[in-house]
Amino acid sequence: MNRIKEQNIFDLISVDGLSLTPKYIQLANSIQDAVIAGKIQQNRTLPSLHQLTYHLEISRETADRSYRHLRSLGILSSIPGKGHYVTSGTLARPCKVFLMLNTLSAEKKLFYDTFAKALGNNVVIDFYIYNNDPDLFKRLFNRRKDDYSHYVILPGFEDEGSSVHELINSLPKNKLIILDKTVDGLTGCYGAILDNFSRNIYRAFESMLDSLGKYHTIRVIAQQDTTVSPGLISGANLFCQQYAFDRSVEYDVDQIELKKGEVYFCLDDDDLVALIDRALDQQLEVGKDIGILSYNETPLKKYILNGITTISTDFEQMGTRAAKMVLSGQMEQVELDCHIKLRNSL
Repeated sequence: MNRIKEQNIFDLISVDGLSLTPKYIQLANSIQDAVIAGKIQQNRTLPSLHQLTYHLEISRETADRSYRHLRSLGILSSIPGKGHYVTSGTLARPCKVFLMLNTLSAEKKLFYDTFAKALGNNVVIDFYIYNNDPDLFKRLFNRRKDDYSHYVILPGFEDEGSSVHELINSLPKNKLIILDKTVDGLTGCYGAILDNFSRNIYRAFESMLDSLGKYHTIRVIAQQDTTVSPGLISGANLFCQQYAFDRSVEYDVDQIELKKGEVYFCLDDDDLVALIDRALDQQLEVGKDIGILSYNETPLKKYILNGITTISTDFEQMGTRAAKMVLSGQMEQVELDCHIKLRNSL
């Protein structure tokens, strides 16, 4: 077996510290790409685990796990005392997805886990988080490779006037899937899996009408700089108009005077915590004196005050539908349903 010179092999394989894709998968994908491109040929010996840890600054366990993953795919084999070598020089090019999410939260993790599982082991995912920052989005976008079969992007930018749409418009629309909400200025026919926030909030409130009927006022608590869609607010307003609830939108939870007979719909978890603290201080019984709703489910909300009622985007459905588009290659625009967890806070 021929041995590649160290400087050559490490020009071909890499690990990206900004990517949330597990490093062992990144390394395996990098080696697989080089084999497919003919840059690493059949029977070539690969670096030892020690060499990988030294040159790529990864742990020995990460390097070993990557090689074990490649062995399970039939790409590598090993000989005790000699190391790992490539068993096949002719591999089919896998489907490769460039995935960008605005934040990493419990619901976004649910999307990723569902998406990755539905795609299976034969699809490569390069996964990045840009933290609602247009500048970081642009930097990550411009670092991307050119061989992706699909681009999956969940938009959410603190600066809505940024020119991010121009970058996204540069992508082939037959490879583009937008998640959760649209991007102003985006043109062409692309895939989209969208949350119709106004419709879903209206329907969610309507399904809880018996519980909401104990109260006379619904107040939406939002933050001025939130990236949450205004459709959440408009859907709540439409419901209140239709069913004769008094209503308001509040942007400073500390300035709200909590009153019996009112429901508070918190779009932000920090506001939810502040609201609960004030309710406890005023000795208001949640679920009887006042009602509390929260946007987006988290594991702890079913335990807080014997259960906080939540309305959430169906991120599991989003993951399944996005994977289906990638695997089928058929781009379409669909709307998501929402999840409701009715608990004791109403």
